[in-house]
Amino acid sequence: MLTKADDYPIHQTPEPIAYSGTNRNFYDRYFFNGYALEGELFFAASLGVYPYLNVMDASFCVITGNKQYNVHASKAMHMERLDTRVGPVEIEVIEPLNILRVTCTDEANGLTADVCFNARTPVLEEPRFSRHIGSQTMMDVTRLTQNGSYNGWLEVNGERFELDQTSHWGTRDRSWGIRSVGMRDPQQNPDAGSPQFFWLWAPINFPDGATFYHLNANAQGEPWNSSGNWASSSEIEHMSDAESQVQYKSGTRIAAYAEIYLTSKSAETLKLDMTPRQTFYMKGLGYGHPEWGHGLYHGELDTGFEVYDLDKISDAEPGNFHVQAICDVTLTGSKGRKEAGKGVLEQLVIGPYAPYGFNDLVDLAQ
Repeated sequence: MLTKADDYPIHQTPEPIAYSGTNRNFYDRYFFNGYALEGELFFAASLGVYPYLNVMDASFCVITGNKQYNVHASKAMHMERLDTRVGPVEIEVIEPLNILRVTCTDEANGLTADVCFNARTPVLEEPRFSRHIGSQTMMDVTRLTQNGSYNGWLEVNGERFELDQTSHWGTRDRSWGIRSVGMRDPQQNPDAGSPQFFWLWAPINFPDGATFYHLNANAQGEPWNSSGNWASSSEIEHMSDAESQVQYKSGTRIAAYAEIYLTSKSAETLKLDMTPRQTFYMKGLGYGHPEWGHGLYHGELDTGFEVYDLDKISDAEPGNFHVQAICDVTLTGSKGRKEAGKGVLEQLVIGPYAPYGFNDLVDLAQ
């Protein structure tokens, strides 16, 4: 079957684009977050394409006051991967690798938005994420990350927020490949063992650039994918070493504080002190959501809406372990450099992780 995408020079196999995802867990996703440099406004969006499952889904979320508002949508894709509108949420590429537009038109639930992401840095291609569990591929993913600024507006329950590039920054990523999507495989992998996943991701904006850090590690704390980078407006400097230390809040698996150490090839060390101010719950974008999980089939078109009371949500519940903490950040360089920035610390800790004393599937920090 030929689709609109076949008129673009983007083929990777002899098949039409409709069939390029040969693995049932193949996906292709957009992610965005944005935040006011002053104040507590935070928003996030995602859109996922699942070629084998023939599903496309999307979400748009806003935090204002003590509430997190989540718009969900899912549709039967009918193999048209370039129709990137799912109900009220749409992603539009205005200028590849530079400007992208996100809109949300959920008037019935009082949430509308029209925002443009504008690149502040070049795109970073992170090391390829490849991980097997027994005989099966758990993850085989390429991801690009980019920091930027926003212009536009959004409205929540009649309150309008104007966004401009000097005061609203954030991060986007694009990832594609293989990871678990849709319904779980009913036949268990006999060599899978107990679930284990440790993840930190910290894209941070500073006035004259940005830092990027991530860590995937096994239960013993040995990294299987990690990277640290400094980005200016025109180039990316890959660090020779990158490490982190996290202090977890008692009774949770969520960070109270974090330090990241990046060492440049010229031997300058950058210390990043990250102090969380807000918590964004990633299930609002479908990550681990019991109803709106990524790639689940909801029929021809379905939408949903929910509100989290951030004063009442429990960080001890496993469904709330995956978060982005919006952080104030201080950068201190070994050569006298010091500046303030803002960014997020994304975290997900499932199963044991010896460096921080986690021993079981969902035991909590002491």
